[in-house]
Amino acid sequence: MMNIAASPERLKVAGVVAFYMFAALTMVFVNKAVLNSTPELPLFFLLLQMLIAVALLHMSAAVWSNSIKIPAWNTDSARKLVPVVAVNIIGLVFNTLCLRDVEASFFQIARGLVLPLTIAVSSIHTRTSPSRKVLMAAAIVTIGFMLGVAPSSYVSLPASSIPSPLSLFYGVLSSLFIALHAVLIKKSLPYCNNSTIELAWWTNAGSAAMVFPFVLLNGELSTLRVLSQSNEWNWRVFLWGTTVTGLFGFLLCVAGLLSIKVTSPITHMFSSAARTVLQTALGVWIFGDVLTINRTASIAVISGGTLLFTWIKSTETPTYTAVPQPRKDDIELGGKRPETQVKAESSSSNIWTMDEEQEDFDEKR
Repeated sequence: MMNIAASPERLKVAGVVAFYMFAALTMVFVNKAVLNSTPELPLFFLLLQMLIAVALLHMSAAVWSNSIKIPAWNTDSARKLVPVVAVNIIGLVFNTLCLRDVEASFFQIARGLVLPLTIAVSSIHTRTSPSRKVLMAAAIVTIGFMLGVAPSSYVSLPASSIPSPLSLFYGVLSSLFIALHAVLIKKSLPYCNNSTIELAWWTNAGSAAMVFPFVLLNGELSTLRVLSQSNEWNWRVFLWGTTVTGLFGFLLCVAGLLSIKVTSPITHMFSSAARTVLQTALGVWIFGDVLTINRTASIAVISGGTLLFTWIKSTETPTYTAVPQPRKDDIELGGKRPETQVKAESSSSNIWTMDEEQEDFDEKR
């Protein structure tokens, strides 16, 4: 009877993980296809994705009005959310520029410092020191990153496959802002009634407002007009790619929430590692990316260090249920819980939460 009862739960977890991986992989490769087709419009591409996400949130709120609430404009909340919105859009810009300028299979290497930087930012924010085992895992991931970006690893590569120093700089900055974003999410949720849906609305709408002036300053609307008059531009790739990534960005937000709520952190991180392997293989197959021994070793070491970190945290932190208890004043989950429980969970699962949130941030748009 126990096995029969557990089967639906296992199927639910498998379904959520599969959905999350499919949505994330779709986002990366459709994003890459659009950026390959139209590398001149990265900021305009981002702007359209965020506007689509906002529109889908409003449509969802109209259909499921009891469970999805769009926040009313509040100047005080908007002011307090400026840091998380600014970090979000800056990170997304660097993430997009990095993906545009490197091969899809190299993308995970270029942003390979996400885990070490997340641990560093978390430690500074919480004023706690990570254990030696956690530092060892971070060191392994850093070594994996260095394996992939060391100049000696470019010897056997064609010129078109060698990442520029600027693209690697984009990758490092993207990793840093992912870590900062995870910290700011935890601080910003109270300003949104502890609602991730409300925070998603503020983040997308605010990011669109912030990036629009830079679309104008970068001359991308003028570039769009010139491209639209050219017979060489395949506008269908841009149009359909923007639509698909806007839709899947919204679905990935939902999938990320489901993945965190339904699965355990260990399952989440293992699925992320599996997605890295699939992303590498698909990059070679779809885009003809070059996969050298150094790159293979780099991906393996980064993934190994990440999985080691996952195992270490599973032994260091208390076990908790996959379905979270309602946060205080959480309009999505309802109910209240004692403040002491909030504080205990905040300190014990901080890095877990950041690791899960950073995956969603990576591929969301």
